[in-house]
Amino acid sequence: MNNIREDEENLNKWRLILGKNAANHINFYGEFSDNISYQDMEETLDYLYSMEYGDDLLRNGGQGDSRLYTADWINKVRRMFPKKTVEILEKQALEHFNLTELLTDKQVLEKMEPNMDLLKTILEFKHLMKNDVVEAAKRLVRKIVDELTEKMKTDIRKSLLGKLNRNMPSNVKSMRNLDIKRTIQRNLKNYDVENNRIVLKDIYFSSRTKRYNKWNIIIAVDESGSMLESVIYSAIMAGIFAKLPMIDTKLIIFDTNIVDLSGYVDDPVEVLMGVQLGGGTDIGKALSYCETLCSSPNNTIFVTVTDLYEGGYVGTLLSTCAEIITGGSKMIFLTALDGDANPAYDKNIGQKLADMGAFVGAMTPEQLGDYIGKMIN
Repeated sequence: MNNIREDEENLNKWRLILGKNAANHINFYGEFSDNISYQDMEETLDYLYSMEYGDDLLRNGGQGDSRLYTADWINKVRRMFPKKTVEILEKQALEHFNLTELLTDKQVLEKMEPNMDLLKTILEFKHLMKNDVVEAAKRLVRKIVDELTEKMKTDIRKSLLGKLNRNMPSNVKSMRNLDIKRTIQRNLKNYDVENNRIVLKDIYFSSRTKRYNKWNIIIAVDESGSMLESVIYSAIMAGIFAKLPMIDTKLIIFDTNIVDLSGYVDDPVEVLMGVQLGGGTDIGKALSYCETLCSSPNNTIFVTVTDLYEGGYVGTLLSTCAEIITGGSKMIFLTALDGDANPAYDKNIGQKLADMGAFVGAMTPEQLGDYIGKMIN
C-alpha cells in the first residue's frame, strides 16, 4: 500500500514538472490537501511556465479556465508552496519572464516579499508604475533599505568612530574596552602587602569616542544599469556617513549628466527613487564637477563607484584624477560595492588610476567602512 502511494506521489510530481502537455499520459492521483488540488497547483505553475512557449499555449484553444490575474497568482503561490519555492517562483517571474504586472498593480506589489531582488526590480521598473503604485513601492523600498541599513550601520560606525574615550565609562565590558591605567590607579588602595598584589575590586572600561576632525567624503555613483546593486549600497552607505558628526557627505549620481543629491543624502529612499538607470557614462565630467565641491583637499576622500567603462574622453578622467591626488585628496574607485564584491571593469584605465595613487578595486560595504576608518583615524 505504501509503495502504491509513493508511486502515485512520484507520478503527481512528474505531472507537475511536465505540465498540462502531459495530461494525456499521466493522471493526477488524489488531492494534495483538503483545500488544494493538484489541478490548482498545475494551473498556478502553468500561468508562469507556459510563457516559455508563447501566448498561444496560455490560451490553449480556449478550453481551460480563464487566465489567472497576477494578484491571484501570488496569493495562490503563497498558499500552495513553501517559502523557499515561493521566492524562486517570484524571482523567475520577475527576471526570466519579465512579468512586470507584479510591479504595476498596487495590491500585487504590497504582497511581495521585501528583499534585495525586489528592491532591484522596483528600481528597474519604477518608470512603469502609476502614482498609487509608486507610493506603495516607496514604502517597500523604505522597509528594505531600513533593514539593510540596520544590518550595516553598527559595523560601519565602529570602523569610523575609532579611538577610546578615557573620560567616559562604558557599559560594554570587554577586553577591547578595558581601561588598564584607571583600573590600577583606582585599586591601589586595595594593595595586598602580604601577597604582594593588587586586589581588583573595581574594574573600569572606556567607551569609544567620536572624532570631530571634519572630513569630507564626496561619493560619485555611476547609475548605468550594470551598477545597480552598487548604486543601492552607495546610497545606503552615504546615508550612514551623513549621520556621523565628523563627516560631511556629498552624493552625486551621474551618467552623461550629473545630478547633485547631497541635499537628500540622509534619505537613501529618495535617492534611489530618483535614480534613472541606463544611459551613457562620462566619469571625467562627473569628477570635474566633484572637484569643485572640494574646499579642504587634505581632509577630503573622493569615492567614485563605477565600472570605469568611460564613454567620455579618457584624457579628462585621467587628468582630473591626477589634479585631485596632487592636491592632497584621497581617491577610491570602487569597481563594485555589494555583498559579493565581484568586479567587472576596464582594467586598463584601472591600472592607470592605480599608478597615480588611487585605490582601484571592489569592496563590500564593511570593507569600505574599515578602509575609510583607517584613513580618518
